[in-house]
Amino acid sequence: MADFKQEIARRRTFAIISHPDAGKTTITEKILFHGGVIREAGEVKGKSGTKAATSDWMTMEKERGVSITSSVMQFDYSGLRINLLDTPGHKDFGEDTYRTLVAADSAAMLIDAAKGVEKQTRKLFEVCKKRQLPIFTFANKMDREGKDPLELIDDVESTLGIRCYPVTWPIGMGDRFVGLYHRLEKKVYKYTKGQVAAEILEVSGWDDPVIESLTEKELYDKFCEDMELLDVALGPFEEAEFRSGMLSPMSFGSAKNNWGVDLFMEQFRMWAPGPGIYQADDLSPVDPNEKSFAGFVFKIQANMDKRHRDRVAFLRVCSGQFERGMKVKHQRLGRDLRLSYANQFQAHERDTVDTAYAGDIVGIVDTGNFQIGDTITDGKTLKFSNMPRFAPELFARLSIKDPLKKKQ
Repeated sequence: MADFKQEIARRRTFAIISHPDAGKTTITEKILFHGGVIREAGEVKGKSGTKAATSDWMTMEKERGVSITSSVMQFDYSGLRINLLDTPGHKDFGEDTYRTLVAADSAAMLIDAAKGVEKQTRKLFEVCKKRQLPIFTFANKMDREGKDPLELIDDVESTLGIRCYPVTWPIGMGDRFVGLYHRLEKKVYKYTKGQVAAEILEVSGWDDPVIESLTEKELYDKFCEDMELLDVALGPFEEAEFRSGMLSPMSFGSAKNNWGVDLFMEQFRMWAPGPGIYQADDLSPVDPNEKSFAGFVFKIQANMDKRHRDRVAFLRVCSGQFERGMKVKHQRLGRDLRLSYANQFQAHERDTVDTAYAGDIVGIVDTGNFQIGDTITDGKTLKFSNMPRFAPELFARLSIKDPLKKKQ
């Protein structure tokens, strides 16, 4: 029993949300790199000879440099088993993203430092807010000129209605970007262009002369002004407020250069919540630590394997333990099924999974039995709330003038 609860306690499932082109797939690659999943981080639309992004596996995604479908990636990091959900940013594929967020326990919101909070970010944030998901914020592209960091915080707080707690703070921006000051650790992470690893400097505080020696006077004076304001305006970080979705720990960096991503991952390790309690349609809570198995299908993906015309149903395990070959009850069909083929994923690459716990995402080979929103259990009568569905905003009708003519 202890091992069962320990396995559930180390599960972390989160989604990354952002407006298109904020760098979502790029930071996903760097997270996988830090998780030891890949040896080299790919590029969204790499030049000849460079590795393609792991999460963008579809041919069209590689050609166009955009995410079209949600990807699931699982890896271990500092004793945690992480399920990372990379979602499309473009509104055309928004319904896929909305449903995927239902399977997440927390979210990382990525913001382009030059543009601030954009339209699609606002829409996705509203979905997270309805579920009271804890949200991390990462201000990306600090290696380029962008908005003032205080202006970015004001943008997030006024637009989204969530308070920010900056854990790291940039020293400079664009070509004059020196590094990050970690407010909790009292350390400076100094970055050099072309190098991933930071030079870590121990300091007594933000007013340490060491920081002054790293940059020009104008930038240092601006940095000190910002720090004074933050110390006065912000209280201590309250984890309870973060867990309720009212406070967001904020960090800065450059995903392309892999600057600050490791610091974000450490924040995630410390504060990200484990599997949460889901609610059934009859309002009864489904505790992840219950021994009885229950889960729901939030996504169905076809043709993930080029060699077969396959269909995979993505299942979020909500409680209990999943075992390959187990007999389950399909609640909508009202009949028993045996789940003989189950996988865990690295985008489109898959490994057979024998055991999974609450919080995990499992891919089940679907022979036509599953629909989005289906609930399966180990026998208990239970149904989870319906998946979000959205009616199309635009309708069009096409007709041919003469169906008997070959050329129109």
